[in-house]
Amino acid sequence: MWIPTDNEKYGVVIASFRGTVPHGLPLEVGDTVQILEKCDGWYRGFVLKSPSIKGIFPATYIHLKNANVKNKGQFETIIPTEDTVITEMTGTLREWGIMWKQLYVKNEGDLFHRLWHVMNELLDLRRQVLVGHLTHDRMKDVKRHITARLDWGNEQMGLDLVPRKEFSMVDPDEISVTELYKLMEHRHRKKDTPIPTSTHHLFLQMKSLMCANLGEELEVFFSIYDSRENHPVSERFFVKLNKNGLPKFPERMERQCTLFVDLGSSDLRKDIYIIVHIIRLGRMAAGEKKNTCNAQYRRPFGCAVLSIADLLQTERDTRDSKEDHMLKVYMCNTESEWYQIHENIIKKLNARYNLTSSNAGLSVALQLLHGDIDQIRREYPVLFTRGVAITRKLGFSDIIMPGDIRNDLYVTLERGEFEKGGKSVARNVDVTMYVLDSEGQILKDCISLGSGEIPVSEHHSFVLYHNNSPRWAEPLKLPIPVDKFRGAHIRLEFRHCSTKEKGEKKLFGFSFVPLMQEDGRTLPDGIHELLVHKCEENTSFHDPARYLKLQYCKGNLHGNSQPVKASKETFWISSFLCSTKLTQNGDLLDFLKWRAHPERICDILSKFKDIDGAEIVKFLQDTLDALFGILDENSQKYGLKVFDSLVHIINLLQDIKFQHFKPVMDTYIESHFAGALAYRDLIKVLKRYIDRSIEAERQEHIQDVLRAQEYIFKYIIHSRSLYTLATGGQNEEEFRSNIYELFQSVRYFLSIESQGSSIITQTQAVFLSSFPAVYSELLKLIDVREVANLVRDTLRSMPDVLHVEYSLEAVKLQCIAKTVESQLFTNPDSRCILLPVVLHHLHMHLQEQKDLTMCARILSTTFCLIKKDSSEITASEEVDMLVDSLLGVLLRTILEISNRSQPSGPTIRLQFQDVTGEFVACLLALLRQMTDKHYQQLLESFTSKDDLRDFLLQIFTVFKILIRPEMFPKDWTIMRLVTNNVIITTILYLSDALRKNFLHEGFDFKVWESYFYLAVIFINQPCLQLEMFSPSKRKKVLEKYGDMRVTMGCEIFSMWQNLGEHKLQFIPGLIGPFLEVTLVPQADLRNVMIPIFHDMMDWEQRRTGNFKQVEAKLIDKLDSLMSEGKGDETYRELFNSILLKKIERETWRESGISLVATVTRLMERLLDYRDCMKVAEVDGKKIGCTVSLLNFYKTEINKEEMYIRYIHKLYDLHLKAQNFTEAAYTLLLYDELLEWSERPLREFLHYPMQTEWQRKEILHLTIIQNFDKGKCWENGIILCRELADQYESFYDYRNLSKMRMMEASFYDKIMDQQRLEPEFFRVGFYGKKFPFFLRNKEFVCRGHDYERLEAFQQRMLNEFPHAIAMQHANQPEETIFQADAQYLQIYAVIPIPDNHEILQKEAIPDHIKSFYRVNNIWRFRYDRPFHKGIKDKENEFKSLWVERTTLTLVQSLPGISRWFEVDRREVVEMSPLENAIEVLENKNQQLRTLITQCQSRQMQNINPLTMCLNGVIDAAVNGGLARYQEAFFVKDYILNHPEDGEKISRLRELMFEQAHILEYGLAVHEKFVPQDMRPLHKKLVDQFFVMKSRLGIQDFPGYARVSPIHLTNGSPRTCRNPTLGAISPDGARLVNRRSPLSYPAFNRYSSSSLSSQASAEVSNITGQSESSDEVFQMQASPSTSSLSSTHSASPNVTSSAPSSARGSPLLSDKHKHSRENTCLSPRERPCSAIYPISVEPAQTLTQQIGDSCMPRSDPNLSAPEKVMNPTPSSWSLDSGKEARNCVPDSAKLVSPPVPPRPPHTGSPAKTYRSFSPQAFETPPANPRSPHKSSVQSLTPSPTDYQSLGPVYNSPVLSGSSSSGISSLSRGSVTETTLTDGTITCTLIGSEELIKRENGTFACMPPRYNLSEHGTGTSRRRAPLPHSLSVPPSAEPPALPPKPHVLRVHRSEGENRMDEILVRPRSQPRKVSQL
Repeated sequence: MWIPTDNEKYGVVIASFRGTVPHGLPLEVGDTVQILEKCDGWYRGFVLKSPSIKGIFPATYIHLKNANVKNKGQFETIIPTEDTVITEMTGTLREWGIMWKQLYVKNEGDLFHRLWHVMNELLDLRRQVLVGHLTHDRMKDVKRHITARLDWGNEQMGLDLVPRKEFSMVDPDEISVTELYKLMEHRHRKKDTPIPTSTHHLFLQMKSLMCANLGEELEVFFSIYDSRENHPVSERFFVKLNKNGLPKFPERMERQCTLFVDLGSSDLRKDIYIIVHIIRLGRMAAGEKKNTCNAQYRRPFGCAVLSIADLLQTERDTRDSKEDHMLKVYMCNTESEWYQIHENIIKKLNARYNLTSSNAGLSVALQLLHGDIDQIRREYPVLFTRGVAITRKLGFSDIIMPGDIRNDLYVTLERGEFEKGGKSVARNVDVTMYVLDSEGQILKDCISLGSGEIPVSEHHSFVLYHNNSPRWAEPLKLPIPVDKFRGAHIRLEFRHCSTKEKGEKKLFGFSFVPLMQEDGRTLPDGIHELLVHKCEENTSFHDPARYLKLQYCKGNLHGNSQPVKASKETFWISSFLCSTKLTQNGDLLDFLKWRAHPERICDILSKFKDIDGAEIVKFLQDTLDALFGILDENSQKYGLKVFDSLVHIINLLQDIKFQHFKPVMDTYIESHFAGALAYRDLIKVLKRYIDRSIEAERQEHIQDVLRAQEYIFKYIIHSRSLYTLATGGQNEEEFRSNIYELFQSVRYFLSIESQGSSIITQTQAVFLSSFPAVYSELLKLIDVREVANLVRDTLRSMPDVLHVEYSLEAVKLQCIAKTVESQLFTNPDSRCILLPVVLHHLHMHLQEQKDLTMCARILSTTFCLIKKDSSEITASEEVDMLVDSLLGVLLRTILEISNRSQPSGPTIRLQFQDVTGEFVACLLALLRQMTDKHYQQLLESFTSKDDLRDFLLQIFTVFKILIRPEMFPKDWTIMRLVTNNVIITTILYLSDALRKNFLHEGFDFKVWESYFYLAVIFINQPCLQLEMFSPSKRKKVLEKYGDMRVTMGCEIFSMWQNLGEHKLQFIPGLIGPFLEVTLVPQADLRNVMIPIFHDMMDWEQRRTGNFKQVEAKLIDKLDSLMSEGKGDETYRELFNSILLKKIERETWRESGISLVATVTRLMERLLDYRDCMKVAEVDGKKIGCTVSLLNFYKTEINKEEMYIRYIHKLYDLHLKAQNFTEAAYTLLLYDELLEWSERPLREFLHYPMQTEWQRKEILHLTIIQNFDKGKCWENGIILCRELADQYESFYDYRNLSKMRMMEASFYDKIMDQQRLEPEFFRVGFYGKKFPFFLRNKEFVCRGHDYERLEAFQQRMLNEFPHAIAMQHANQPEETIFQADAQYLQIYAVIPIPDNHEILQKEAIPDHIKSFYRVNNIWRFRYDRPFHKGIKDKENEFKSLWVERTTLTLVQSLPGISRWFEVDRREVVEMSPLENAIEVLENKNQQLRTLITQCQSRQMQNINPLTMCLNGVIDAAVNGGLARYQEAFFVKDYILNHPEDGEKISRLRELMFEQAHILEYGLAVHEKFVPQDMRPLHKKLVDQFFVMKSRLGIQDFPGYARVSPIHLTNGSPRTCRNPTLGAISPDGARLVNRRSPLSYPAFNRYSSSSLSSQASAEVSNITGQSESSDEVFQMQASPSTSSLSSTHSASPNVTSSAPSSARGSPLLSDKHKHSRENTCLSPRERPCSAIYPISVEPAQTLTQQIGDSCMPRSDPNLSAPEKVMNPTPSSWSLDSGKEARNCVPDSAKLVSPPVPPRPPHTGSPAKTYRSFSPQAFETPPANPRSPHKSSVQSLTPSPTDYQSLGPVYNSPVLSGSSSSGISSLSRGSVTETTLTDGTITCTLIGSEELIKRENGTFACMPPRYNLSEHGTGTSRRRAPLPHSLSVPPSAEPPALPPKPHVLRVHRSEGENRMDEILVRPRSQPRKVSQL
């Protein structure tokens, strides 16, 4: 049975648990769990990071830990009892762990590794704390390190700043808001501005001296030198080097490393240097022979210098890393300058010195360290554990510490003056130094050459060669014990060093100097000129008494009259004492020994102030004893002077240099002071000075006295305590009376105002600044309330008026601040006495806005104390006082400061950040401590509603300021949450006052509006968006504060419901703010707030009968808010469901539902748009989504401004993607909204304020530029003309000229530049995972240049990486539509152009036609082969049907997008017979084209014709045509399909026609075939005869073997022989060609033959391996392309699914026919990325008849529905089929120039008239011109496309069929008229045509308008300007004819086209000032 746990509440997982048992909870090692219940070794609970998931887990997997339970029960929370630092560290490390992994994913390697090291370090420190073996001090250090690293990591990871007190996190509820602010501020400043340290240390490590041929040991001395003052700053560091230049004692690190300590900030400047002196130990001269002299001398070697500035720069660059430096060593050539060599090097006078060698140098490592020495020991423990020598600063440091004990005497051997001594050359002087005691004994180890080496007992100076005036400047330190100082002296012995072989050192003199005089003074600092006493080598110094009586120094006459040998030799030394035990000051010694001379006490006291302060503080205790001893001697006589001396000492300790000696004085007072009667004299003298201050003219001494009052009172109080202790408390009343009299004098002194002089004011300021320090002393003897009264009366005595003396006011406030921070204010009893005075002064200063920083400090401290120390009753009274006095002025102060202009920049804004922050904290603290009673009293205190209104407006405004993001730094989340908690609590109190006072009669709109806007801003704060927090942080916030957004939302709803009819005043103003609130992703908040919109709709419906304002505002705000990232799919659904439910019962339900539906659809599009915009790259999704949104604003809600904005967004997207044509079409949308008027337009987007004409002009020019970039010059020409018309109307000929020139350039570009025809692809988006604008819709997309199916397919899959590509072209099932996935169905489609007139004109160049083939396209088609019924394995053509689908778009391509949705799809089926007819027609057309191109010599080689002939003949021989015969010419098929009789006849015609064409083609081939291909040609001829025999065809008549066509001037434009009756290749024949299928061969692709075509179709569709080779034993097509299966498939298979479609990657290699490519040159190869297929001009005869003559095969369709626009095909010359009853009267019929064919009658297969004999029985109509005549019968050419019906204008083609590029040349024009079934054909000869070209007739130039689709459709038109739009009722306009050409003999259609259409100006709707 499960039992709730009592103690087992919290634990840590120690083993992972998978949770495989029922209700099991998966656990991972390290998870913390909260346990709820237990049962038989199992626990039930949850992991703290996922509290919503509960389950069971084994108890043995959990390590239990102690924890406190809060709110025990269902909602209990667990607080671990472990150390708070450990708890914080554990939680933080868990949070870091997640973010740390993300750093790796984001490739932030540097931070990743740094954080990893810190995490490991924290884990190690955590172990140390948990073990529990640390000392108290060590524990503090560890916690300090932990918190420092936690703060660093939080800052690096962007987490919150954690307020701490003594390393532990603080609970904001347990401390005052002001204290919380202080903690946050302290940590923020500590993080941002590290405190500069005033103490620095320099670490130096000697590494080596690199110099060639050293051979001698060296002594290296380092020191720090001040070049400005020309003296050393530090002692010397001494390192000995061996003969190799390396440290002599490498095992002793302290002999190689040193720390120059106690350097001040003034010592780190550019004129401070590290100087190095190097002394060698060896022979006198470095080059002497070894046997010359064996003596070793110390000789100068070299010097090196390094500037501290270089080191500081290195530190800035490398940040705390030791840097190696190589110092150049200079050798001194002139030893007499050795003493100043370093100065000369520093002054750059080093030219006189030689470098030791070019690559020589001294290698040292240097590092600057900052902080006191104890901090350095903590931070760099390795330095001290390995050993480092401490090199002190010369003299005391900037700050003298009482514990420092030093007794160092520094002596420098400066120089000497010596005689030659009978020598011919100068001496080599060696100085030996000893320190001896009074008895003549040498003091051991009292001479130090430098730190790093131990001191020595004697010292030998270095020797300067042959120099009688040597200058050494060699500093030495004498660390002599204090007890040895008295009687000690220095003896200096001078010897001459011989350079002879023996190397003798001969003594010739000595000097000495005592270290202490008889009166106790030590040797004074400075230079001493010592006498050199002559002596001999054998002189004995064992008895120093003998020479100590001699005179030792010039000017010193002390000593007996013992005669001294006259000597001119002298020696100079300098000395400097640094001692805390000895003094050189005689006055101080006299003062300390005052008892020896009592008569001189007055004189001694008078000289006391002249004694150096450093000397006084060294002997502070002795000095104070002496002072109070003199006072006890005679207080009446010496009291005043003793008092003055005491004041001097006290003020001396105020100096920063000696401030650390204050504890010494405190210790003296507590432990050593014994003046029990001194208090009387001290009080008396102090009162005397205060009374005198009123009248005294000089106040300096009085001010010094007042500055020292703290320690004076300490002496007074302690003296009185001693007296009380000694006497048992006698004279208590006298003491109190003296104190009260003293304070009475003080109050009188403070109450005096300055009368024109500031002297007394300064004295008052001095008193006030030191007065608060007295409180704590008074409290030792006087009751706290008495002291409080004394202080209160003293502070009240200050004048209230804030006068000109501003400095005094500041000091007053500082005094109050110190009072508040004192012990006196901490006590509640005394605080209630002092608080009114404090608040009074604060109120005055805040009213005047003066000293705000100090006011904030006082208030902050006050609130901290009230929160901490007060009882509930006391606190309530104090809060009452604070509210009455300060609440209003606090609000005004915050408003005043916030309205000031703040400095910008990264620096901390002191006025705003510091001062405002503290005032805000004070306000929050006050509001948080207010209770119901306080709020009630506050609201009742307002005497009028106006006052209450002003207060509410004021506090609401302040709250808005507090909510600003910049109010607190970004990482102050805790402070923000506390602020919001206080705000919402206050608002709940104030909302009642709002309802009671400002709702009904006294309704105030401004107050209510301010309230609502405050609530909205509150909810939308970033710091309250809990969804953005980590789970652990979110949990903590919810546990502590709940979701404050929901609370505020409920309050908004409640207040809104109370408004009643006043709601109308807030509609539509509050719609936007409330909508922003509902977009917050919080379900409860949305449920509360969304119904308000229903209420708004209802109230507006009542007022106006509609809710247009609500709708407009909702739509406007939705766009801006959702573009900012707000809102989601859940919100859309919730908005829809809640409002629909509310609206159901309303009378206005229908309009309401319409509004909700509109807004919901807008949300769908906006959400899609936002999701698409997240991707950086511009893709189809972005553009399509923008188009969808743009259309929505235009068509559904008619929001013009939003519509225009999205036009420009779409335009920018197109430009970024380089879709220039689409960009131009997009901008046309805005252009069409404007007129050529002078109406002014406001500034909008990037457009300046300008007229409508100017903006339209700019748009036109921009659009033209984009059409130019997109190579859409035809559209650019139209806009150029329109703009030119405007320029012409204004006579702006300059711009008109530019426009005409631009128009002309566009014509040139059309004719000269190559334009690629894009591919088109149909894309279906299926599944619910697609955006709304794509979901379950199909589109046709215009591909990029050179983009084929495979590339397009891959691009789409990249845009939709989660989509699945469907591998078939069938319509998807319903399950696909409803699937939660993405399915893409992609295949290529073929455009069906509408511009037939242009495409059918032979005279129009292909450069022009290519534009109309792929532009302004509405319809596309694709074919899908399939087998119906049982498939005949022997002959698959019997059951091979083709499903042809035609897609109609909502808008033509190209347009504002590269893809448009399919509006309508039409599907028809082609029977096997119809399919066979179309295949043959296509192949015949291809053959004709190739033959014609070969004849006209447009082919560079004959390979394409060869391959095509080979493919057709080879396939036919192997059974291709025979399969058709077997399938359709058998008796069974004819009997079963009697309706297909005509089609069967048509198929037979085509078969024979193909044979005829082949024979003619072989004849042409024979003429042009090269010699090496003759065998192949012979083979083709042989196979052709086999083919004919199989088809049952006998030899053709002779005309079939006519020579190839000869063209005039090499051009196919006109026929050579215009005579109608002549039978020639150039003749024309009218043939009735009836095709019941009537589907033109629109395909641009070819097949090798019938059978290979069919096989390819079957293979491509089924995906099986059986190809035409396997089924029909036929070869692959020679004209298909292996580069893309798009061009290898049949016309009927070109649009198959991806698996079998063009370009399908699944297509097997055996179906990618590549044999023909090996025979082609690159230019002639089939369609590829370089040579794409382009549609042949005038490739189908059907195009020239028009749309109306193409019936569809579907018998169920009506006649109009069967009309189908043909698409040109690159491989079918005249593949169109006619229908007898649908040929228009105006159809023009032109026959191609082909070889002649005589009339022939015979079998039905050869007699084509048999199908329609009545066509020739009716007499022809009279020709309309003498040049026209009817044709009875025309013999077809083998390359002629013959049928019974109109003969088409079939020109000769030139170009390569395989390359897909062809050109159309004009042929003769034949006009045919059909009347009652009679066909009349008139042929125009070449001469007539030439005549017409010369002036009578000319082909019409191409039109450049974009023809629109029919008016009967409901499709949206492509966005075109009015210049590109043609009214539906008008015929398409044409370009004007050339000026010199007259048009004659024009048909009705031509007349219409030749009219110069004056384009009516459309009247666009007026636009708002956009």
